[in-house]
Amino acid sequence: MLGSIDGILLHLLRVMIASFYSRTISVISSFLWLVPMVGAQQLAYTVRTPNPETHLYHVALACQNAKGSTLELKMPVWTPGYYQLMKYASYVENFQAKDEAGRLLPWEKSTPSTWKVSTNGAKNLKISYDVRGSSSFVASNYLDANKAYISPTGLFLYLKDRLDLPVTVTLEPHKGWSSRIATGLDSIPGKRYTYQAANFDVLYDSPILMGKIEELPAFEVKGIPHYFVGYNMGDFDRKKFTTDLQKIVANGSALIGDIPYKHYTFIAIGPGGGGIEHLNSTSISFSGNQLHTRAGELKMYNFLAHEYFHHYNVKRIRPQELGPFNYDQENRTKLLWVSEGFTVYYEYLIVERAGLMTPDELFQSFQQNIRAYENKPGHRFQSATQSSYETWEDGPFGRTGDEVNKTISYYNKGPILGLILDFKIRHETQNKRSLDDVMRSLYRDYYQKKQRGFTEKEFRQTCEQIAGMSLTEVFEYAATVNDIDYPKYFAYGGLSIDTTARPLPGAWLGIKAATKGDSVVVAHVEYESPAWEAGLRSKTVILTMDGKPVSALQPLDLTRKPDETVVLGVVQNGQRKELTLRTTEKYERDFKITRLPSQNALQAAILKSWLQPQE
Repeated sequence: MLGSIDGILLHLLRVMIASFYSRTISVISSFLWLVPMVGAQQLAYTVRTPNPETHLYHVALACQNAKGSTLELKMPVWTPGYYQLMKYASYVENFQAKDEAGRLLPWEKSTPSTWKVSTNGAKNLKISYDVRGSSSFVASNYLDANKAYISPTGLFLYLKDRLDLPVTVTLEPHKGWSSRIATGLDSIPGKRYTYQAANFDVLYDSPILMGKIEELPAFEVKGIPHYFVGYNMGDFDRKKFTTDLQKIVANGSALIGDIPYKHYTFIAIGPGGGGIEHLNSTSISFSGNQLHTRAGELKMYNFLAHEYFHHYNVKRIRPQELGPFNYDQENRTKLLWVSEGFTVYYEYLIVERAGLMTPDELFQSFQQNIRAYENKPGHRFQSATQSSYETWEDGPFGRTGDEVNKTISYYNKGPILGLILDFKIRHETQNKRSLDDVMRSLYRDYYQKKQRGFTEKEFRQTCEQIAGMSLTEVFEYAATVNDIDYPKYFAYGGLSIDTTARPLPGAWLGIKAATKGDSVVVAHVEYESPAWEAGLRSKTVILTMDGKPVSALQPLDLTRKPDETVVLGVVQNGQRKELTLRTTEKYERDFKITRLPSQNALQAAILKSWLQPQE
C-alpha cells in the first residue's frame, strides 16, 4: 500500500516538473523575441494616425546596429496577389533620417523606390516618413476618420538585401476607434498593439485594418480559430453568414487535409471590389447587403471560398516564381491559369460541397466561364499560359480598349482547364484519383517536404503521375489556342454540353454606346462586327443615324433586321464623317451543361463523387 502511494506521488511530481518546464520554455521563447540580439540589425516600426482626415500615416522606423556608411531603404513596386506594378513610393512624403543624437543625416533618392541614407558612422538611426493613403482598394493604403487599412508593401520600407530581418510593428489607433485590430500578424505578449513578423515576406503578407470596425462571432475548424472583422459591413443575417462561412472553411480545408496556420482572419475593408489572399488572412471588399438576393449570395460565397482556398493554392501550392519574391520588379509565371484559374474551379466546388450551391447552380457557374471565354475573340489569339505571363501588361482580365479583342482572362479559361483535367484523371483512373489528389500531392511534396514552389515541368509530372498516363492534349489546351473538345471531357463526368452555335435575336451591328451629356459616345465595338469592319471605334461620337439626330433623349436605336443598311454620322478623331454599315446575324454558343440522360457506371460514379466526395 505504501509502495503504491509512493509511486503515485512520484508520478505526480514528474507531471508537475514537466508542466513547469513546458511553461518556462514557452515564457522564455516569448521573452527571447523581446530581447535584442547583440550586434544584430533590428527594425522596429511605429505607425501613427494623428490626423486621419489628412489621409497621412506617420511611420517611425528605429534601425539598430546599422552597418556600413550608407543605409539603403526600399519600397516594393508591387504586392503579392495583385500582379500589377503599383506606385507605392510616390505616396511617401516628408522623409527624414536622424542619428541617435537627433542630428539630421543626408539622404538621396537613388531610384524612384530607393532612399539612400549616409549614416556618418551612426549605428542607431531613426527614420520617419509619411504615407498618403487615399485609395480604398485591397492593394492600396487608405486612411480617413473612420477607417485605416494598411497594405504593408506600400507602407513599410525595407533594408536592401535584408528581407530576412525580423520586424516589430507598433500601431497607435486613433482616439475613438475600436480597440480591435484585424491582422494575420502575431501579437507580442504583454505589449498592446505590437506585432511581430519573422521577416518581410511575412510582414508584407499581413494587411492591417483599424478604425470603427465590427467583429462577427469567431468560429473554429479543427480547433483553429477563424475571425471575420470588417468596416461598414451592412445589413445581413450575421448568424447565418457565420455558419455558412464556417462550412466553406471546413470544406476548403478538408480538400487538402491540413490546416497550416494557427489563426485566420477575414479582413473586410468595406463595400467595393477585389480581394487579395494571404498566408493566414485575406483582404476583401465586402457588403452584407449583397446577401439579400440569391445571385448576390452565391457571388459572395464563391468570392470568399476563392480567397480562402488561395492560402493553399498560390500561397503554399505555388509556382516557383511566386516566392521568395523580388519586390523590385514583376514576378512573371506562366502558371496563373493554375494558381488563379484552379482556385476559381475549386471555389465553385467548395461552395457546392458545403451544401450552399445546388448542382444546377454549379453547372451554370461553369457555363458562364465557358461563355465568357469562348464567345469573345481573344480565345483565338492568346493562350492561358500567355495570359498568365502577360498579365503585368494586360491586367488580370485582359487588355482594355480595342486590344481587349486579342486577350483572354485566366480567370475564365483556367477553371475550365481545371474541370477537364479533373474529369480526365477520374476517367483514366476509374475514379480512384482526381485533381484533388494532384493538389494534395503538390502541397505535400513541394510545400511541406521541399519547402519551395514547383516548376512547370514538375507540375505536369505530378498531374501525369496521378493520372497514370500522358496528358498532352490537356496541356496543349493551356499552351495553345486549340479548340477544346468539350463534349468528350464533359462526358467523362456524366455531363452533356451544348456547343451548337445559334443566331441571337434581331440584327447585329456590334455597337455598345453610352450617353455623355448631350452626346452618344461609342463605349465598345465588337471585334469583326459590321461596325468594326466599317471602321467604327470606341470614343467615337454618334451624331445621326440614317440622317436623324441621335441625342441623350433619343438613344441609338439598334432594333433592326439582318441585312439592312445603316448610315451613321459620326465625329471620329476630330473629323465629321459618315459610315455605312450593313447589319447581319450574330451567332453564339450557349454551352448549357446538363446531365447525360444515359450514363454508364463509371460516368455515374464520377459525377456522384465529384459533386459529393466521400469522406
